[in-house]
Amino acid sequence: MDLKIRSKNFAHQYVKLALDLPTNKLGKHVEGQLIRCSTSVAANYRAACLAQTKKGFVSKLSIVIEESDECIFWIEFLKDEELVRGSELDKVLNEARELTAIFISSRITASKNL
Repeated sequence: MDLKIRSKNFAHQYVKLALDLPTNKLGKHVEGQLIRCSTSVAANYRAACLAQTKKGFVSKLSIVIEESDECIFWIEFLKDEELVRGSELDKVLNEARELTAIFISSRITASKNL
C-alpha cells in the first residue's frame, strides 16, 4: 500500500481511538497529543514526498519518525494507565511500530544517497 495512504489511514485510526478516550483530564490530554502526533505523521510524510532536495526529504522524514515514535509512546502510556483495554491498542501500536521502522529504513537509504 502507498505510504501516503497508509499514513493517512494510520492518522484516522489514531484520531478515532483518541476521540473514544475517557473525558477526564488525563483522557483529554492524551486525546490531544494522539490527534496532534498521528496527523503530523501523515501530513509531514506528504511534505517529505514533495521535498525539493534529498536533504529536505531526509529532514522531513526525521520529523515523521519523531512523530510516529511519539504515537508509540502515547499508546504505551495508555496501556500503562489502563485508560483503554483490548486488542485495538495492540493493532494501532503494531502499525505505529511498523511505520516507524519503514520511515527509519527510508531515512537511512536516503541519507546514504546524499
